[in-house]
Amino acid sequence: MLRTRIAVSVAAAAAGLAVLTACSGAETAQPVVAPAAAGGTGGGQAANGQVGNAAPASNESKLVVADVADVGQVLTDQNGMTLYRFDKDTAKPPKSNCDGDCAKAWPPMLATGDVQVQGVDKNLVGKVTRSDGTEQITVGGWALYRYAKDTKPGDATGQGVGGAWYAANAKGGKAGQAAAGGTESGAVKLSASKIDGLGDAIVDQNGMTLYLFTKDTKKKASACNGDCAKTWPPVLSKGKVELQGIDSKLLGSIKRQDGTEQVTIGGWPVYNFSKDLKPGDANGMGVNGTWFVIEPNGCKVGTTPSSTANQAPAADSGTGSSNDTSGGTGTTY
Repeated sequence: MLRTRIAVSVAAAAAGLAVLTACSGAETAQPVVAPAAAGGTGGGQAANGQVGNAAPASNESKLVVADVADVGQVLTDQNGMTLYRFDKDTAKPPKSNCDGDCAKAWPPMLATGDVQVQGVDKNLVGKVTRSDGTEQITVGGWALYRYAKDTKPGDATGQGVGGAWYAANAKGGKAGQAAAGGTESGAVKLSASKIDGLGDAIVDQNGMTLYLFTKDTKKKASACNGDCAKTWPPVLSKGKVELQGIDSKLLGSIKRQDGTEQVTIGGWPVYNFSKDLKPGDANGMGVNGTWFVIEPNGCKVGTTPSSTANQAPAADSGTGSSNDTSGGTGTTY
């Protein structure tokens, strides 16, 4: 269970800066270029125009508002499957940023003729042209997706995956607690917390554990791009970053290869892990000996808990093979 404890004091801040100095080594590794995504842009496209294993039973596209346990009212397709939105997409203008392996794990809801609605304002429904030329349905400007791991109506196993995927509501916003958390504006909030078996850690506005990558170059660059960034989504700055229990002097940012701004703490770029499915998860701790939960003072947590003993072992190349949530069997960074 996630038990949040705020630790704010002048003494704590001073201690944090002292520890930062102690953990400032190993910061000049050469950037690692991730391999190209298998299948390329638009990979996984089936003959019937759908992607992945969630093709509709008919040619009709339909949006229906339905109640899903533990999430609330969400958008579903004509077969009752939960529909999702992706934080890395944009609504103004509408744009999908999920292609290739990503689209295998998150099949886009493609437009097939006129879109029927039930419980949805027709004026909010639109379409966006994807990179492969197909048209994807949008609500409120947000592109809609299914999740390949949802196997039956009522499933919502994609909720909160990677801190970026959420069931969509009737207006295209985030359903469930994500909507209640007030993150629609793109605000980023980092808080000091406690993780069972680990101790002090930083979590984001959704309560998801954050990590640092020892192959990054502190205060300068991220070595995690391409497929790596699908497995380890960077925490991007979308305006003001709020801190709770973290010294504001440790906050910074770097520019990534794609031009976005990534949040740093103590100089370290911070990331989510796509295999963390709920607050309190820390499945990325110690992966390949290069990924570590980050503490509020900007250092890595130095002990790998027994709960991560089944994680991918370290490899000489810094990578290992496992199934990741960006789709299929791929590289774990």
